[in-house]
Amino acid sequence: MADAAKWYVIHTYSGYEKMVAENIKKVVENKNCQSLIMEVRVPVEKFKEIKNGKAREVERKLFPGYVIVKMVLNDDSWLIIKKIKGVTGFVGHSYSPSFLSQQEVDKLGIEKHNVEVDYNVGDIVKVSSGAFEGFSGTVKGIDKDSGKVEVEVVVFGRNTPIEVDLDSVVLESLDAN
Repeated sequence: MADAAKWYVIHTYSGYEKMVAENIKKVVENKNCQSLIMEVRVPVEKFKEIKNGKAREVERKLFPGYVIVKMVLNDDSWLIIKKIKGVTGFVGHSYSPSFLSQQEVDKLGIEKHNVEVDYNVGDIVKVSSGAFEGFSGTVKGIDKDSGKVEVEVVVFGRNTPIEVDLDSVVLESLDAN
């Protein structure tokens, strides 16, 4: 049945996204219907904000007023979602909600896919795209969950750590020297 699950977008009152997501999770757990509603997400981005000389990490909703749910759509799951306080409906026709295509899911980064890389911490890599394209450096850290790799490159004669996408670096071949 999990194969029939698709990602749907639920419209909520603005500011109620996290509450709606938590309530959906509670109802799913209480009704033991994890086979119908698998995942609930409020897409956010985290960034550092500096105010009055102090840095703090801030979280901002990417789509205010929306919650994304991976579920098998049937009468039961539809009713569970519609009864949650703060939900105004599904995106799409009210009785035939639109689901996200795999391309949209990939673009939003909603689902995590196992990422395999051919380099390890300590390896020398070359940045293949982005602002630091062409720079070579040492891999200092790999974070597969975020899809990022930390590489220490030399900029203006100083070792500088940069963070780039996992697929934006390639292992330097030993015979390139």
